[in-house]
Amino acid sequence: MKTAGVNHLALVCRDMAQTVQFYSEVLQMPLVKTVALPDGGQHFFFDCGGGSRLAFFWWPETPPAAPGIASVKSFPADSKTAVGSMNHVAFTVDEADLEACLERLQAAGVPTFPMVVNHDDSEMGVARKPHPGVFVRSVYFTDPNGIMMELAAFTRDFGPGDVRHEPAKAAVDA
Repeated sequence: MKTAGVNHLALVCRDMAQTVQFYSEVLQMPLVKTVALPDGGQHFFFDCGGGSRLAFFWWPETPPAAPGIASVKSFPADSKTAVGSMNHVAFTVDEADLEACLERLQAAGVPTFPMVVNHDDSEMGVARKPHPGVFVRSVYFTDPNGIMMELAAFTRDFGPGDVRHEPAKAAVDA
């Protein structure tokens, strides 16, 4: 089997009108397809670039958000989510645009982490400033549904030396 990338990621929103406004106006992702579902719901698709789509479902009666279970409660202090949940969505952006993206989000009143995050292989996993060991720089924010999003710019290609850890095994239940 050979995949050619992500076709779309489907999320659930609490208010489709607010979601459309946020994604089309604030993030400037064109709304490219709308579907009225037979159960009274909606399924809308946004073009997020590179041939990928981000989709949202909405239903009149949807279970409420469950921060700390199905979504991140707060980043970075409480960012664990449950097995089978979606932790966050990351979109590729040019590294040169990260600061401007952060400023645009903040000017629109979007809840953001206050700075660009420099991810590296140090014990803490982050650095105050970019350096040759930083492999991705990120801006984190949440959408109107409380979904954590990331604008990410890889700063280098990965190689065999980047795969250094054995996968962890779950504890066996007694």
